Amino acid sequence: MVKTPTRTPVAGRFKGKVALVTGGTNGIGYAIALELLREGANVAVSGLPHDAEGGRAAFAKEGYSPLIIAGDMAEEAFCKKLIDDTVAKYGRLDYLVNNAFSFIAKGLDATRADFHYSFNVGPFGFALMIQLAAPAMRKNGGGAIVNVSSISSWVAQPNRWTYNTAKGAVTQLTRCAALDLAPDNIRVNSISPGWIWTREVDKAAGGDREKFDPIWGQYHMLARMGHPIEMAGPALFLLSDDASFVTGTDLPVDGGYNGIGPEGLGQTSKIAGSR
Repeated sequence: MVKTPTRTPVAGRFKGKVALVTGGTNGIGYAIALELLREGANVAVSGLPHDAEGGRAAFAKEGYSPLIIAGDMAEEAFCKKLIDDTVAKYGRLDYLVNNAFSFIAKGLDATRADFHYSFNVGPFGFALMIQLAAPAMRKNGGGAIVNVSSISSWVAQPNRWTYNTAKGAVTQLTRCAALDLAPDNIRVNSISPGWIWTREVDKAAGGDREKFDPIWGQYHMLARMGHPIEMAGPALFLLSDDASFVTGTDLPVDGGYNGIGPEGLGQTSKIAGSR
């Protein structure tokens, strides 16, 4: 059985702070939003309309009721509504987690429309959210932003022109935004997850984690895939004052994916044999 790791919250670390997490009704976004709530933050999350009720139920099961705003991150008016509604509800904005993204994986068959939507929801949406969030953060003397990028921004993968180039743009956007917002005491960083058991990955596995975890896990030094909760700790670190001198950087949270060679885990070695 594939066991989901647990995490011990840092009690009260974000008490009195307000965070907005896009794509926070499931997967990585949900895990980050839930951990922010556990550590005392007031949280608003966005989600597609068909995900809103499921997200609300999931949070309620854990004893929380964040502000859930349903809509499409591809729409500029909705992005503005997210900021306005969050500030109207909680009176301030300290943290932004740009997570919502479109997973369109196409290569030679990619159309202009495929690229347009990938970028519109992804780096274009991330950039707009940063632009809209910055004025609210300035009023509080600063803030922190975490963009969810991907190991796909660092490597070539087959039939991934759309997704990988969009994620690559997120990594560079992070650096540029960090530079321009540094005078406002707003830090901007990103995390790059490896293969994570999100809804899309689970769907590709037909729900059979037992079968596919060791197959896909062999791309990672830790010989397994990651879980959404394992993305939350690093994201919260980058938002927190513990990362007060960290900005403009990407933190790989990839189980060693980016550092592994073409021989993989070296299944014929004595070390691999001990796994």
